Amino acid sequence: MSDPVHITFQPLGETVKVQKGTPLIDVLHEYGVEFPCGGKGSCGACKVKLLDGNIETGTQEAEKLKKLRYPKNYRLACYCKATSDITLEVSQFEHIILADNSEFHFKPQEGAGIAVDLGTTTIVAQLVDLQNGSIIDSVSDVNPQAKFGADLISRIESCLKGKQDDLQKLIREKIGEMIQRMLAKHPIHLVKVELVGNTVMQHLFCSLDVQPLSMYPFESPNLGTKIFTPSELGWEIQPDVTIKFNASIGSFVGSDILAGIAATKMAEQEAYSILIDLGTNGEIVIGNREKIICASTAAGPAFEGAKISQGMRATTGAISSVELAGEDLSCHVIGNTESRGICGSALIDIMAILLEQQKIGMFGEVESGDQQVKITNNVNLTQQDIREFQLAKAAVVTGVKLLLNQLQISMDDVEKIYIAGGFGNFLNLKNVIRTGLIEAPEEKIHKLGNTALIGAKMFLFEEEAEIQKILDLTTHISLESDPAFQDIYIEKMMLV
Repeated sequence: MSDPVHITFQPLGETVKVQKGTPLIDVLHEYGVEFPCGGKGSCGACKVKLLDGNIETGTQEAEKLKKLRYPKNYRLACYCKATSDITLEVSQFEHIILADNSEFHFKPQEGAGIAVDLGTTTIVAQLVDLQNGSIIDSVSDVNPQAKFGADLISRIESCLKGKQDDLQKLIREKIGEMIQRMLAKHPIHLVKVELVGNTVMQHLFCSLDVQPLSMYPFESPNLGTKIFTPSELGWEIQPDVTIKFNASIGSFVGSDILAGIAATKMAEQEAYSILIDLGTNGEIVIGNREKIICASTAAGPAFEGAKISQGMRATTGAISSVELAGEDLSCHVIGNTESRGICGSALIDIMAILLEQQKIGMFGEVESGDQQVKITNNVNLTQQDIREFQLAKAAVVTGVKLLLNQLQISMDDVEKIYIAGGFGNFLNLKNVIRTGLIEAPEEKIHKLGNTALIGAKMFLFEEEAEIQKILDLTTHISLESDPAFQDIYIEKMMLV
């Protein structure tokens, strides 16, 4: 095991200890830093200023820096590794970066706001200066509700067994603690808090009845925006702070997707685009400025690792990518440490490799007859894991196909496909296409990272009427009610 080194991030004032040789992308994505070009070094959005220490630049990075006309003390985080103690100024925290690498223009306001992406697995919160749009601080933490189950269905079942108050208390206390942690370091006048999350998270945070989400037709009467005071939530912050949990679009399509639509500017474009969020609950959105339709799929758990035998989220110890080095597998492990499990991006990689090597058949069977495939000394892929991938892949592809049919368009009519989700930074798009997860040419696909957090930050500056325009334009569709659903789903289970 290599020696640890320390990375200090400014203006956050955060110092983290990592293994020597850890790629910066492994660390920065935990703080909400986006890599709009997918870590190819082409957009320059992940630039960091080297304040102290040394980071060697390779020939390719040096050429990119010269082309982008960045000063000599700047680096592109997607190329860099921490080989010694360093202090970095994260340029992206200077302003809100949108999904297309442009800046978000806004009317300056007094005070500060906090944007919160309440995910099923992870919570990310950022403290934003409303005067200039800069990120003052950023924190992330694991959703403590995981003790009641990694997936949404398990948590709904816990609520129906009388545990909803416990789930509500856990999440309110955790977010309150994260907010207080930031405010303790930055004594600034907090004005507002904007929260986004999926529909179940909204119901659990807002103390809404989850029973309608547990049975067909899965329609809740409580999808609208909810406003709270700090005292109602038990938060010991300024009493005049406005706390808003934004409206959900439909059953299992929440305000995180509403925020994603805002971040991609889908509702402003003439051309059609697709947003696919591969979080714990997979959501798909297709549309333009005339009409937007969306649906949820049962895809997320596999890509978040919840139903994979050694699955885990994109954090230290997770295999995030797999490549072939001759006949052997070469794995990148987040944090430059021993592998403990596999996250969604690597699951896609290993499936693509096994298909290319013809080690698994079109029905997902391991051709050798073994019940598992060795990835590293510590991590294996089982036959059941392959089945879980097939189910998740089929759910996504079927969802896209049915929504395209609803709009009476084809993939040829779509200009851009945006992939959101926590592990998006690590995706190999060629492998995404090889596995059949997205049936489109690579040039149409764009990896965006956390669009929910981007949109939540935008909502700090938006009037409610502007957010309502997106809601009015968007329709939620139930995929399972489509007569073609079952036939397409079975067909898309195949690996070809």
